[in-house]
Amino acid sequence: MVTLTIDGRTAKVPEGGTILEAARAAGIAIPTLCYLKDVNEAGACRVCLVEVEGCDSLCASCNTVATEGMTVHTNSRAVRLARRDVVEMMLSRHDCHCPTCHRSGNCALQTLAADLNIFDLPYEHKAPENRWNRDFPLIREESKCIGCLRCVSLCDKVQSLNVWDLLGTGSRARVGVRGGGSIESSDCSLCGQCITHCPTGALHARDDTMQVFDAIEDENTVTVAQIAPAVRTAWAEQLGLSGEKATEGRMVAAVKALGFDYVLDTEYSADLTIMEEGSEFLHRFTHKGDYAWPMFTSCCPGWVRFVKSQFPEFTGNLSTAKSPQQMFGAIIKTYFAKRLGLEPEKIKVVSIMPCVAKKYEAGVEALRDAGCGQDVDVVLTTRELSRMLRVAHIDVASLPEAEFDKPLGEGTGAGAIFGTTGGVMEAALRSAHYLLTGQNPDPDAFRAVRIESGWKVLETEVGGAAVRVAVSSGLGNARQLLEAIRNGQVQADFVEIMACPGGCAGGGGQPIAFNEERAAQRGGVLRTLDENCALRFSHENPDIQKTYQEFLGEPLGETAHHLLHTDVTKW
Repeated sequence: MVTLTIDGRTAKVPEGGTILEAARAAGIAIPTLCYLKDVNEAGACRVCLVEVEGCDSLCASCNTVATEGMTVHTNSRAVRLARRDVVEMMLSRHDCHCPTCHRSGNCALQTLAADLNIFDLPYEHKAPENRWNRDFPLIREESKCIGCLRCVSLCDKVQSLNVWDLLGTGSRARVGVRGGGSIESSDCSLCGQCITHCPTGALHARDDTMQVFDAIEDENTVTVAQIAPAVRTAWAEQLGLSGEKATEGRMVAAVKALGFDYVLDTEYSADLTIMEEGSEFLHRFTHKGDYAWPMFTSCCPGWVRFVKSQFPEFTGNLSTAKSPQQMFGAIIKTYFAKRLGLEPEKIKVVSIMPCVAKKYEAGVEALRDAGCGQDVDVVLTTRELSRMLRVAHIDVASLPEAEFDKPLGEGTGAGAIFGTTGGVMEAALRSAHYLLTGQNPDPDAFRAVRIESGWKVLETEVGGAAVRVAVSSGLGNARQLLEAIRNGQVQADFVEIMACPGGCAGGGGQPIAFNEERAAQRGGVLRTLDENCALRFSHENPDIQKTYQEFLGEPLGETAHHLLHTDVTKW
């Protein structure tokens, strides 16, 4: 340990640690905008400057190594003036129309400017012009970029896609798509991690809330909302609700209060996905010579975009099963409409998802099988749901709890854990065991597949058969796993990959908490929901059983194949 003095207080940090780490360990706050531990430590923003006795100039605390006996001042006059000057220069090139920004009230730059008492700018204000396709699910506002490089480093080091880069030099330097190309022609997976790690509003998802308000207010439209499992872990974070108030029942009540005609649970279609994907795996497993191997899950569109651009030779390994979102859209406009006597053409399906890539997925032509336009019409992120609730002035905390609508409002614990890394695999193995043996395993028999980060491969027993499974969290780890499979270093039968670290709980459409990683905490909520659920197996969901009895026939049957599966090579 190295001992130093910071603002008159003794601080300790392991040898090789930085001044910033020592200060935080001692409870001393130093502001940062660009710093992201182990990912972006370039000292690009310069707001973490500190004064070190004996040094001729101020130092960036995020990448200055602490040394024994060092004396540091984090709030001297020189530091305050320098920090203020840095932020004033940022603001001189920043679009400061904060009330119309997606991040207003949740912007690290806005907060820092207020903390530094900046109310006037001494420099000429000239923000760069915005040029972007506003129809693309991910939107970049160049006029709000502060050049912190967090998006560049995160896309390179965590997601391994290298979409963003620093273009130009000197005063012309700016962040943009690598090579100066368009975002549409890039390898962007639409994971949205650059959005959730941006300190300002320079990156955000396309806003589709007005489409939804228009549909709700149209008397000739029947609006059906489906809510993904991971949304219930974070929906109230931006509304200031306590954990006790932010219940699933109150979430349902809040969405109903917006005016939706029906509110359904995507846990239902997660269970449906397990029935189809699990059955598909068992079929492939017993006919290995007929298929590319291993089989990959296909419920994450960010992952599907990744594998097609980075490892196209593995496209045929993807399950043909659609994602829960798309399965539900097809079911709502066919079976659900028939049961309730609704005209499918008048139904507007709105998905509330923790994901940006789902906005892309809903528009894919190859995923329109219900026969009346898009199976899913609009996708809202968790953040957009929060905004809509505020726009509608709904006092969410005072709402009495409500239940999902029937039919198709039932979910299981297996469906809940779809939203966290390893959950799809665990849920699939539970039902695969039943489909093989006719008996349920211990619901926690496959908990070894759970991970919070990285990737793992293990062998487990399913109905007496040895099955090698692999699970990966985040696309950088997915790249490592796929390279190991391609090189023959890893053998697996069934592989689950989630584009976002921690799975959907850490999705790019979730609420943004600057410098906080909440995926593990949110994933823990889903695990608890599973453990406390009366039904923990997808095949025991009564709504699923009735769907097959009345409409689909059997998993992988003709109707199921038409509505719930897709040719993965066509999108």
